[in-house]
Parts: sequence; structure tokens; C-alpha cells
Amino acid sequence: MGQSPTPRVPAPQIPVVILAGFLGSGKTTLLNHLLHRSGGSRIGAIVNDFGAIEIDAMAVAGALGDSTVSLGNGCLCCAVDPGELDVYLARLARPETGVDVIVIEASGLAEPQELVRMLLASELRGIVYGGLVEVVDAAEFDGTRARHPEIDRHLALADLVVVNKLDRAPDGGERVLDLVGSLTDRAAVVPATYGRVDPEFLFDCRPAEERVGQLSFDDLHDHARTGGHADHLHSAYDSLSFVSDVPLDPRRLMRFLDSRPEGLYRIKGYVDFGPYDPRNRYLVHAVGRFLRFYPEPWRPTGAGPGTGTSAERLTQLVLIGSGIDAPALTKELQECASHAPHADEHGMWGVLRYVQGPQEQDPDEGEEPDQDPDPDDGEGPDPDSVG
Repeated sequence: MGQSPTPRVPAPQIPVVILAGFLGSGKTTLLNHLLHRSGGSRIGAIVNDFGAIEIDAMAVAGALGDSTVSLGNGCLCCAVDPGELDVYLARLARPETGVDVIVIEASGLAEPQELVRMLLASELRGIVYGGLVEVVDAAEFDGTRARHPEIDRHLALADLVVVNKLDRAPDGGERVLDLVGSLTDRAAVVPATYGRVDPEFLFDCRPAEERVGQLSFDDLHDHARTGGHADHLHSAYDSLSFVSDVPLDPRRLMRFLDSRPEGLYRIKGYVDFGPYDPRNRYLVHAVGRFLRFYPEPWRPTGAGPGTGTSAERLTQLVLIGSGIDAPALTKELQECASHAPHADEHGMWGVLRYVQGPQEQDPDEGEEPDQDPDPDDGEGPDPDSVG
């Protein structure tokens, strides 16, 4: 009697990454690489072959076992609707599978824009868009682009572009890397051979107690102390962690997020908005241009280890990108801090535009702050504007 019940922490979101690219660009090779370098995270996959014989599915099924769904004889963007895709996603996202991330390997002839639309239209509460990864064959890029000019549109839509097969390209692929960079819209561009990209660009590895997704802050701090990325397959990306014991001003943070620079692929973590919402911290998930916030109740003071959250109210963010200016980004985030003791009436409106609507929330997951008065602004990016 007299004690408030401990609020439940919402179930973790499972990011769904779309892996696209023209025929022969190396998507299956990249997926197989991820499976073998997942750092303990369990990957579920939907593999979409265009032909009747599902060669790509056979190539990955051995590594995935029962965590793969194979769709042959047609492009996913044409063969199923969003409701059918949800059926496949729900099968992989069952708690007993233990899946941490789902990768959709599209056929080489799929239309990425339609796949993004379908995923953003998902009605599954535990699913979140994890970004569009476009794979480019550096050796064949000029010829492929001449035959299929729509590739320029695909690159403009991508959140991350992997320029693969650099070992086969003239001049080491520098010209293609520059050209691809000029065709993207703020996407991170990563060079690769044999599909070898660091999995942390796509999903979080090494689950531990205090998480941003599945990547622990302890791991990140150890990572920084031991020399960063020297043991990684490439050094084409940078990451920074930001911690503040001073709450952030929501308007300043939204200005930072709205102007995030080219190459900043992912932002993840927890934000304390102080007096603007003293009941909740906000999990922030940004990939490319996609952005969403998830309010979660703060745990009572004194919550100990193993509760999944710290009793201390902190903002903790991780930023990952290619060619980013880490000191400048850190300074911009520091300027978002605010010691103001009171909140103004409309300060949270920009944030609440990117909070899931109440129909998508589990009523047992704690209370939310008041929703944005414009209900059309609560769903993040409009799928009709994608691309």
C-alpha cells in the first residue's frame, strides 16, 4: 500500500533493414557476411529471388535455419501487399525466435521505394524501419546506370550506400565513390570488397545491460579505450557517444536533428527533456532521414542493475556515420542542453510529431505525454513523400 507500481519498460523494437541493389551487386554476399559477423545478435531474413529457383535463399538458409522466409518467383514489391509482409515479419519477430534484427534482401529488380512504403505501413507494434541499404557494383556501375537510369532515384532514396567490388574497379573505385556520393541525399557511402561492411552500421551487436537497441554503452566506452576501429574490416565510418546530465531543450534538439549532416547514418539512444516531460525519457531512433521517438517511463530512484535502465536521469546518445565531424556534432549537442526550470507550453510539439500515435501503444507500457494536436504529424515521414 502507498507504493506506486513499477512501470513496465516497452518491449524492444526490432529494426527491419531493406537490402537492395541491382542484379549481381553483391547483396547475398553482404548478407552472408553479416550472418557470420553479427557479434551475437540473431538475424532473421526475408530473401526474395526473382526466379522460380531460390538460389539466394539457399545460399543463406544454412546460416539462418528457421529464421528465414523465402519468397521466390517474383519481386516482393509486386508479389505481396503490406498486410502479407506483416505476416512474414510477425513470423520472424515471434519472441521464441530471439531475433534482434530482420534483413529483407530484395530481388535485384525490386523497386526500393515500394518496399519502404510497405514497411512504413506495417501495423506490427514491435517493428521499426531500420533503413534502406543500396548495394552498388563499382566495376559495373557505369554500364548498369546507362541501362537503368532509375538507379539514380534508388540512390537518392537510400540511407546507406555500400559501394562493393572496389577491388575490380579502375583507380580503386575513387571516381565511382565520388559519383555515388553526388547522387545520394545525405546518405552515408561506405566502400567495400566482398560485401565486407561492419555490421554495426546496420544493427547493434553484443547485447548487454544498458542498451541502445542491442549495443551497450559499456561496449562503446570499451571500444573507445581500446583504439576504436582498428580491428574492424574497414575504417570508413566514425561513431561518437554523447552523455549529458543536463536535460536537453526539445526545440534545440529538433533543430539539430532537422539539420543533421550528410553521412550521419544512425542516431540512437535516450533523451531527458527535463521539465518538458518529467515522467518519461525518450528513446530516439533515426536512420538516414527516418526519425521516431518512443516515450518510456523513468524508473523510480534507486532502481538497481538489471532493471534495463539507470536510476540517474541522463541523456545518452550514439551517432554513427561516414565522414562526420565528431567534435562539431558533440558541440552542437552540448548546445542543446538547458538548465531552464520550467517548460513552455508548446516546446514538445516538434518531438511529438515523431511519437507513435496512441493506437500503436501498449496501454500497459506506461502513460504518454499529450499527443501533438495535429494527428497527421504523429507518424514520422509520410510514405508518399519517400524518394
